[in-house]
This record gives sequence, C-alpha cells and structure tokens, in this order.
Amino acid sequence: MKEDLKGLYAALLVPFDEQGHIMENSLRQIIRNAIDEQKLDGLYVNGSSGENFLMNTEQKKAVFRITKDEAKTDIKLIAQVGSLDLNEAIELGQYATELGYDSLSAVTPFYYPFTFEEIRDYYNRIIEATQNNMIIYSIPGLTGVNISIEQFETLFENDKIIGVKYTAPDFFLLERLRKAFPDKLIFSGFDEMLVQAAISGVDGAIGSTYNINGQRARDIFESAQNDNVAHAYKVQHETNDIIATILRMGLYPTLKAILSEKGIDTGQPKAPFHPFNEIYREELKSLIQNYQL
Repeated sequence: MKEDLKGLYAALLVPFDEQGHIMENSLRQIIRNAIDEQKLDGLYVNGSSGENFLMNTEQKKAVFRITKDEAKTDIKLIAQVGSLDLNEAIELGQYATELGYDSLSAVTPFYYPFTFEEIRDYYNRIIEATQNNMIIYSIPGLTGVNISIEQFETLFENDKIIGVKYTAPDFFLLERLRKAFPDKLIFSGFDEMLVQAAISGVDGAIGSTYNINGQRARDIFESAQNDNVAHAYKVQHETNDIIATILRMGLYPTLKAILSEKGIDTGQPKAPFHPFNEIYREELKSLIQNYQL
C-alpha cells in the first residue's frame, strides 16, 4: 500500500575507504543510527547522498543487499535505481525488487537533452521489467530536467508511478501538484525547506541531513502538520543554521565527519570528492555540541 510509505526518510550515506571500497560494517552502523537514534520511517537508498553516480553496478547492488539485510523490516526502503544506462536501471530495479524493497525510485535521465517522450518511455520500461511501484526523482537543479504539471499528469497515467521525490524550490508547482494529484505521494527533497513543504501538504520528506538531524526534522514536519507553524519555523531556523554550517564545510564529508565523531567510522567520500577538511575540525565539534547532534 502506497499509504504505508508516507513519512521521513534518510537519504542514506555510504562510507568508502581510501580506495573507494564500501565499508560494510560502517554502512550497517549508519543504517542502525537512522533506525535507532534518528527514529526515521525509512531509507532512500542509492540516491545522490549515497554518491550513487560514482559507483559501479556491483557496488550499487552491494549497498542494496547490505541495507536490506541490516534493516530487514524495521524501516521502509526505497531503492533509487535511475541510471543513464537503461539496462543498468532495469537490472538494479529487478535486483531491489527481488530483495523486497517497498518501492523503486529513479532520477530523470540527465546530461543529454532527452525529449519528454523518451523520459516517459524510460520510466515505463523500468516498471514493465520490474512490476514494482515507481517514485519519480525530480531534481532539476542537477539534471536540468523540468517536468510540467501536464507532463506529470501524463506520467501518472501509469498507475505504478505512485509519486515523486520533489527536490525543487518551485512551491507554485508543488501546490499545483498537491491539488491536482491528491492520491499521489509527494516527498520533499530540500531539507532546508521542510517547513514550507509540510505546510504545502507533502506526504513526507527525504533528506541527507536526516542522517544526523532526523529528530528535528520530525519535530518540524509534525508541528507543521498539526498547525503549530510558529514552532515548526523556530526549529527550521535552528536546522538551517546547522545546514548552512555543514554546506560551508562541504555537505557529504561533513555529514560523514559528524557520524565519525559519534563513533561510526564513515571513511571518506568517494573520489573525486575530497575528504573532510581538518581546518574545520574544532568548528565541527562545536556544532555537534551546541546542537546536540
């Protein structure tokens, strides 16, 4: 049931060693942290925050396998399988479906100027090959692909396209989507705009900072849903102070460094990303202490 997928999801981080190999034990600890400490509803696996587009097919499969093995049924799992190689996307979708993931997701095909018909065909072919549900991953700031309300309507004609991960700052389009498609799932993808998205009626949110700030995200989301908007904004302001500092120090290396300070050896981002810059170490410790991360 798609209703069961509502809620807050961490965009799962993946730890790598200096050679770019997945650190399995650390990945399991990150998963447990999301479940046991951050109290999240689900994990969005192999998305941007997992450095998915820097991994080969076997590494992506390993992340899917390890995550399902560790999480079991403790938390809902969405598998991001999108790829410029449609055959890889189908292979990954079939693999995640066999593992028992609750839904697939796929980023819109990017880099090349694909037509809308080609994008629609991409989704339909993944769905046909997997017979699993699909959540569109719309992130135009990185893909350059903007989907109009009319195009969303065409995509949603496929009943197995059950929703969208909406990572865009266009709140007019978000409002139009919510009004036009009340039965489709809409997940907010911008952590720093969670309060606005919650007020707009999204069904949940998927965020990278929820790996370390999930409980504040819960407070924002539920307060906004319960019409305590003033409190939701207060917590969002605090959250955005955290996010602004993390972005200044480097998103993925800083999130991993925070988890490392908490006792989870997260290694480093996958090259060509650089490791955490040690000139920020004391500021990082202060951030953790001041905001009880």
